[in-house]
Amino acid sequence: MSNFGYVNKVAHIDLTTGIIRFETPGDSFYRTYLGGRGLALYYLLKDLDPNLDPYNEKNILIFSVGVTTGAKFPGNSRFTVASKSPLTNGYGESECGGFWGAELKFSGYDALIITGKASNPSYLLINDNNIIIKNADFIWGKDTAETEELIKKKLESKSVQVACIGQGGENLVRYASIHNQCKHVAGRMGMGAVMGSKNLKAIAINIKEKKLKVYNEKAVHEKAKYFIDNFKENGPNNFLHLHGTSGAVVAVNTVGVLPTRNFQSGRFEDAEKINGDKIHDLMGMKNEGCYACPVGCKKKISYNNGDLTIKEEYGGPEYESIAALGSNCGINDPIIVAKANERCNAYGIDTISTGNNIAFAMECGERGIINDSNYSLHFGNTDVLLKLIDHIAFRKDLGALLAEGVKKVAEKYGAEAMKIAVHTKGEESAMHEPRGKVGVGLGYAVGPKGADHIEMEHDECFCTEDAPFLLDMQPTGMFDALSTTKLDLKKVTQFKLLQLVWALYMCLDICIFVGPPGRTFKFRDIVDIVKAVTGWNTSLYELLKIAERSITMAKIFNLRCGKTKEDDSLPDRFFEPLLGDGPFAGQKIERKDFDMAVSAYYKLMGWDKEGIPSKEKLEELNLSWLNEYLEGENKKCL
Repeated sequence: MSNFGYVNKVAHIDLTTGIIRFETPGDSFYRTYLGGRGLALYYLLKDLDPNLDPYNEKNILIFSVGVTTGAKFPGNSRFTVASKSPLTNGYGESECGGFWGAELKFSGYDALIITGKASNPSYLLINDNNIIIKNADFIWGKDTAETEELIKKKLESKSVQVACIGQGGENLVRYASIHNQCKHVAGRMGMGAVMGSKNLKAIAINIKEKKLKVYNEKAVHEKAKYFIDNFKENGPNNFLHLHGTSGAVVAVNTVGVLPTRNFQSGRFEDAEKINGDKIHDLMGMKNEGCYACPVGCKKKISYNNGDLTIKEEYGGPEYESIAALGSNCGINDPIIVAKANERCNAYGIDTISTGNNIAFAMECGERGIINDSNYSLHFGNTDVLLKLIDHIAFRKDLGALLAEGVKKVAEKYGAEAMKIAVHTKGEESAMHEPRGKVGVGLGYAVGPKGADHIEMEHDECFCTEDAPFLLDMQPTGMFDALSTTKLDLKKVTQFKLLQLVWALYMCLDICIFVGPPGRTFKFRDIVDIVKAVTGWNTSLYELLKIAERSITMAKIFNLRCGKTKEDDSLPDRFFEPLLGDGPFAGQKIERKDFDMAVSAYYKLMGWDKEGIPSKEKLEELNLSWLNEYLEGENKKCL
């Protein structure tokens, strides 16, 4: 049959040999995995030795898009980067918005499967006819904005779309990121470090034809028009349009779940000083969006007082960045927070992990765990914040250790440090306090990536019967309003449904900010869009089964990498009472409730008590080909 939406072409690129081959997987493949996370996991499970070090040249780095990517509807801008993570030594995945994902589809590829290591710094050039491996000496050592500008100059085209790393990726910082237009970031899990380990500086797409064959273009257009006409009437979408995610700092602080001073408290006394609106007032603000999206939740800022300059090409800080580099480090200067965000985006290092590592070092300094005469390690020290960002990116002094990630740093300093290291599976925690929303905590524990911020919608959105988010979830069978702090079987069931929804978006590479629950598009719209783009007679049931398939595949990947039930855990800090004066002061997660929740989640997913998927579940999910990983000699991998 004719393929619509997907191109039916996957490029396999071996940087060691320079050999590039192509594969056409076929319609049933795309209907089984959709793209994005699902496609990436298929190739990682099939082709990657799970025992390899992530920096081994045989590690696989995958850039993939969903079957709908490139169709002109809001939120359809993202791409997935996946590999074995150097931060967790397990499944690594990050998503990025902007324009690069759509351009990859327009260039004629659904995915790039990259192996090997170039003998010298290189970049990939994708043009209208082919893929070329080119010398990157002229951009090696440059930051993300410089890299993009130099590539555009060399190719004599301002329309080139570039995904690149900065010095953090070159220096193998374990949480280095990948950037498109500098400010759109595949930030988590160290995908930029894997790229750097392969001597791959950038992937540039320079094409003229930008078309996608869809099944029903009129229907896609009608869905896009519906969103454009109505998104300002939707509270969450209109808020993002006006303020971006950075405008949420004060609201999160008021609720009492703003991570403060290495997650000791949920209230920061100076939250209003670093709220996005304050930053925008001081430094100006320009809206900027992603491909085909009118929301414009990205905010650009610039600042120059003679002594300190912040360049707009690196973008303004998002909520996660403000919390990580601001409240969690005890920093109340909005200009310094914005500067810290700029430096992270320039060097290509994840703001969330960077902020967590520095906050951890600050608390270690105050406790006398780390004594280093080169740094005055205490909360609120703006000088040490900026200094350590530089030193992490270039692996200098204490920064060289912090570049390894908080788990490895804590292991070096012993038991007291390990008790205050906030991570799951090695990934530093996202900026959401699970003692005030326990479903998020469960997601941190059982999610395949660790303590990630894109695992499920948050508990407070479902705590009243008339909550729009809860009403949107009714087609999945979710009807009950639940407490944000009670971790029981109902909460686990709610979590599973919410995890499936966001896993679906990871396979489609659709932004969580446009779809249900709570946003302008509803489930019927998502289903109709997939139908209109691909021509498939699909349903919400089929799409959520694809999402479940991807979660189970990620679980098997982690099992093969040696992860066990013990890794589906939470740091000690979340089992301690939350400090401060917020509504959740004194709240903690009870270990017995948490243990029950993990066991219940395994059962709901069709996994045994150790978290190993049953043969029956694999058969149901059309994953029986993975049974060989659970049997005989292969079982020792688990």
